[in-house]
Amino acid sequence: MVYTFREIRSVGQEKKFFRLTSEGRSLWARRKNLPLPLDYRRILGLVDFTGHPEVIRSYLARYPSHVVDEWLTEFEALRLIESISATEVSLAEISRKTEPPPVEVEDVRNFEQEVTFADVSLSRLGVYVAYDRIANRPASRKQPENTLALIVEDDPDQLALAVLRLTAAGYPVQTADCVQALFRTLQQGTPDAIFLDIGLPDGDGFEVLATLRQHPSFTLLPIIMLTAKSEPENVAKGLALGADGYITKPYGKNTLDYVLRYVMKQEIPDPSTVRRPHLPEPRTPA
Repeated sequence: MVYTFREIRSVGQEKKFFRLTSEGRSLWARRKNLPLPLDYRRILGLVDFTGHPEVIRSYLARYPSHVVDEWLTEFEALRLIESISATEVSLAEISRKTEPPPVEVEDVRNFEQEVTFADVSLSRLGVYVAYDRIANRPASRKQPENTLALIVEDDPDQLALAVLRLTAAGYPVQTADCVQALFRTLQQGTPDAIFLDIGLPDGDGFEVLATLRQHPSFTLLPIIMLTAKSEPENVAKGLALGADGYITKPYGKNTLDYVLRYVMKQEIPDPSTVRRPHLPEPRTPA
């Protein structure tokens, strides 16, 4: 399915699409020889990589949307970027891109610090959350029974377990056993959240995450990695690519529904009725 910009606008997405001007491209090309401020490197790099404002906000989700919009407005006023008509975009087209999204050195350190913090407080649970992304997310008003979770998992036993855990907590569930099945499901409609495995038979979960985060329709969709890969570098990679949470297998009885509620900012059930891991409050980014 190809999503035209007119179709995206019809469901409330932004109208603008940005590209670098000749001045902006010249400045970006000389970045290794010029001491550009961090916000310049962030905005110019992301506009060069993807011109969709929604995608740029997603990669900079640790900042409030109005702050990112102010940066874009400022750069447009400086004639470093300009708004143009958007081209058609599809998940299949995005998935063929080979270059990774730009991440500045300072931001890499932030992700590493985030994982270190999570590793100290949550490693025994195998749960990691992207506090900075969640901090600026509006709370979901949906109750669990109205919150559709899509589980992408090819192992039948792991899939059955995840379905059992979420349905027992009151969540309706959809399933997909491969990347192409996921894309077909998304053509029919967008779920409220996705639990995404990394090792899939027809693709890599990290690449799927990067693809979804580059499509304007899925930039803010809650995505939680659910995987046996527990190495800190894998956790950091997931957070850097835009995962809202990262759960390692095996996991506890109430881990999936609690992390889902946490990243969506849904009301948490009474602690006397549900046993759940304790997660610290999201931290305000520096």
